[in-house]
Amino acid sequence: MEEEDVVIVGAGIAGLATAVALKRVRIRALVIEKSEGLRATGATLSLYPNAWFAMDALGVPHKLINLYSPCKRAYITNVDTGATREVSFTRADRSGAVLREVHRKALLEALAEELPKDTIRFSCKLTSIRTKAQKGSSIALIQMEDGTTIRAKALIGCDGVHSVVAARCLGLTVPINSGRWAVRGLARFPQGHGLNHDFQQFVTADAKRAGFVPLNDKELYWFLTGKATLIGKDMARDPKVIQKEVIDKFAQDLPQLYTVIVQHSDLSTITWAPLLHRFPWDIIFGNVSKGNITVAGDAMHPMTPDIGQNECAALEDAVALGQQFGELIAQRSRLVPLEVAQALTKYAQKRRWRAAGLIATSYLSGWVQLGGSGWFMEFLRDVVFYRLLHNKVLDVIHYDCGKLPCVSSCRELKN
Repeated sequence: MEEEDVVIVGAGIAGLATAVALKRVRIRALVIEKSEGLRATGATLSLYPNAWFAMDALGVPHKLINLYSPCKRAYITNVDTGATREVSFTRADRSGAVLREVHRKALLEALAEELPKDTIRFSCKLTSIRTKAQKGSSIALIQMEDGTTIRAKALIGCDGVHSVVAARCLGLTVPINSGRWAVRGLARFPQGHGLNHDFQQFVTADAKRAGFVPLNDKELYWFLTGKATLIGKDMARDPKVIQKEVIDKFAQDLPQLYTVIVQHSDLSTITWAPLLHRFPWDIIFGNVSKGNITVAGDAMHPMTPDIGQNECAALEDAVALGQQFGELIAQRSRLVPLEVAQALTKYAQKRRWRAAGLIATSYLSGWVQLGGSGWFMEFLRDVVFYRLLHNKVLDVIHYDCGKLPCVSSCRELKN
């Protein structure tokens, strides 16, 4: 039997960021990860201003901010009409926080470097999770495949879209298919691509949306998304076949530049996947926390990537958890199960509405932009969404989750 104050399931962005947030408020967490090393599914990710505010609270932005070029605007082109609309990501009062596309592994490593070496336990598979009543609350008993049992005052599931903690412990509904899919990849130009660091996006009449954005002078992230009816069946999982399908079939009506970018892709970075999400009301009315167990990141709020908030929201979750635990440690030097449960309840209340709003905004954004060529959908996309709702979307990506409480370095956490 091992005893830990906090156990985090999953060493992805949500899990590592949560461990960093807890460390900054003087709480050690154990992160258990079933993989042999850091998970890096997907070559890149988009970090919008709200993500940089969260990383500032975690104390890590300096490791990345100078490595990646800022993207201050997007150009959205209707391929059928040729009309282009410019969208700005900047605000006068937020000049330091703009969109940057970064390597996923770089963010994972930046977070992992902040943690003591014994924080993450790899190749560690759990077989069951039980709760045991204790002093008016409960503790978690986590059974591992090697026979070890870990006793924890708090269990935080950061184990992704198909979260075991969310399903088994909290009873949250299984994420559903949105009816759309996405192909993503990273293109490399050793001699430089020579493009401006702007986000380029294209929409078509046959309900496709594609785009690209530079990471730096030599690499670009690209994507293509469409409705499931466009393919009829699952696209092959072989990256080379996926690349050929994009070039020969789906990118025929897109600008030649887009095809050139796809042709320069590193095949190891090309992925195809259906887009999953959880209904917003499942988070509003469901159990986001229960006793001393809760979830964060995709385990709580899987969403479509249409406004690029999956990882950004995970970083916000980490800060919110750090804020709640920090308040406990500021009042006393140990974690009491009953107070831990109350802190997780407050965290759930704070995050459920934000998460539900992000899921809804993301899904509706994708639905409107893939509406096709009908006059009504064009009106919704070009007039209602791009003109009237632009500022509302900016509110979403400029959300500031706040700072972590200052906990005295002389305050040692007692068992």
